[in-house]
Amino acid sequence: MDKHSVNNIAKLLSITGLALGVFLLLPVGVGIYYGESVWKFGVFVGCFLGLHGALFLTVRAHIFTLSLKEGILGVNLIWLLAGIAGGVPLWLYGDIRPMQAFFEAISGFTTTGATVFTDIEALPYSLLMLRSLMQWLGGMGILVLGVGLFSLINPSGSLALFKAEANGVKLEKITPKIKDTALVLWGIYFGLTCLNTLLLYLQGFGFFDALNHAFCTLSTGGFSTKNSSFGAFSDTPLALWTTTCFMLLGGINFLAHFKLLQGSTEGYRYDETRWYGVIFFFLAFILTIIGITSAELSFFEASTHAFFNIASLLTTTGFASVDYETWGQLAVAVCFIAMLIGGNGGSTSGGVKVVRFIIISKVVFAEIKKIIHPNAIFGVFMNKNLLSPSLVTATFGFMMLFILTNALIVIFLFGSGYDALTSISAAIACVGNVGPGFGLVGPAQHYGFFTDTEAFVLALGMIAGRLEIYTFFLVFFSGFWRRF
Repeated sequence: MDKHSVNNIAKLLSITGLALGVFLLLPVGVGIYYGESVWKFGVFVGCFLGLHGALFLTVRAHIFTLSLKEGILGVNLIWLLAGIAGGVPLWLYGDIRPMQAFFEAISGFTTTGATVFTDIEALPYSLLMLRSLMQWLGGMGILVLGVGLFSLINPSGSLALFKAEANGVKLEKITPKIKDTALVLWGIYFGLTCLNTLLLYLQGFGFFDALNHAFCTLSTGGFSTKNSSFGAFSDTPLALWTTTCFMLLGGINFLAHFKLLQGSTEGYRYDETRWYGVIFFFLAFILTIIGITSAELSFFEASTHAFFNIASLLTTTGFASVDYETWGQLAVAVCFIAMLIGGNGGSTSGGVKVVRFIIISKVVFAEIKKIIHPNAIFGVFMNKNLLSPSLVTATFGFMMLFILTNALIVIFLFGSGYDALTSISAAIACVGNVGPGFGLVGPAQHYGFFTDTEAFVLALGMIAGRLEIYTFFLVFFSGFWRRF
């Protein structure tokens, strides 16, 4: 790596570090407001800002021209930086080990929602706000915000970064400039967060709880200020239905929301969005029936919990209103299917994404038709557009990497002595950025019992999942470093 590349990465890290440091001032302010002793937190933020400020001054005259390789490396380094930035305060005040703090921070920024804390309600307000803020920043992608900042320095650099972090299978510009695209997406994200906060506040939530849960709803993150997550608000069914709606909005491609603001509902008529709705209602209906028959709940109560928890799992949010494992094996199977699928490409959700399952299904059916009609030519279409062979190949490549990543983590956990259900669900929950799994990591459990090594492996799985697998694994190939 030459000096020019080093300076590019240094400038990228310094600007991102400064932005993170500024946001970290909010939890410090919350702690001061509630009369907590946050001087160690404040000292850390000051040192963090000072360090990155000094680094920025060192490379401020460097002309920022970030290549795609540098963007990919920078993305991976920034997630590690974010894990440290959020992890240190958690370690200082949360009475947990350093690696557990790193795991919690990565879980926050990747919007996974897996937690190591056994008593969340005992945490100080500053840490509760920190956990929620990490998820809110990670929801849209801290680097999408960076696109708006870096494009002021160099457009080609910001484009490389945007490609490395883009959530969807295909990047679609909605405004002529990447900077404007990022700002529009953040504007929609911010507006929906404010609306969600207001509605929860009007439904009886305290402002602090309303804001924190809105942060973690639109980001499809799932951290809560309560030990029982949304189970603490089960006596307010309207709040559960409200949160269900906002989780579903967070799981839809944000381009669809943008087009709605322009007066077009085209985005909601895309194949992926329509199938997203069909899958959600089908799984929620099945779980409702299970709730009525197995848990002996009324139709309204069963549907409230079923729709809420399927929305939570399908969008990889990770909130829970009830321990659905107690509803029986069939309920676990339905919830397992939901957590495998994920939301839409271009949304804040994780997982495989509905669009990839659609593409794979269409390819499989096309191959079946070719067997029946060997002389015919069949194409794969999405939204009436013919998909390129390269996109189809990339989709199958992603699926193979996703399966391989999960398999490696499952083998590691199973070999460490955990049962099959815990090993499989923990791997999928982390790589898919879902949060709760089943068994020892079920919706009523936590991840605090894992050793430091196990927590580190799961944290890497979260980063890999958040970066859509390819971006994470590229840095482990010798060809990536050749002629860097």
